[in-house]
Amino acid sequence: MSEMFETIKTFFFNDEWYFTEMENRPVLKMNHYGENGRFPCEAEINEKQQIFYFYSFFPVTIPKEKRLAMAEFITRANYGLRLGNFEMDFEDGEVRYRTSVDVENDMLSISLVSNMVYPNVWTMDRYLPGLFEVVYGSSSPAQAILKVEEAYYD
Repeated sequence: MSEMFETIKTFFFNDEWYFTEMENRPVLKMNHYGENGRFPCEAEINEKQQIFYFYSFFPVTIPKEKRLAMAEFITRANYGLRLGNFEMDFEDGEVRYRTSVDVENDMLSISLVSNMVYPNVWTMDRYLPGLFEVVYGSSSPAQAILKVEEAYYD
């Protein structure tokens, strides 16, 4: 495997994250346990473009009838986020949070990996209650965002 992939493996091993390695792609799969719940994550290397991606996944597939509301929620959440963004696949209802760094003509370091991983999982964990509220609750996306963001600043 590549030096970039070895760097991410070293980071997760040293930080005591349990992970599994995909056989045919430079991807590590793991779970994160935050204050608001558990969610799956993936660390991926794009060797050709020299990009490191880190994804955390909302652990629920969004039902078709909730996808427009979820799109509004994640658009509201994304506004003002400094690092990374929420994404939703309208076809299958997957929601994830992505951070990435392009290290072309440079190198991926342990500190860069940390700077992509921890803001990612903190953000997903912060917004988990609002994501669940949109799927299972009765709040509008605007109300769900307000609850999440007011709780953060209290």
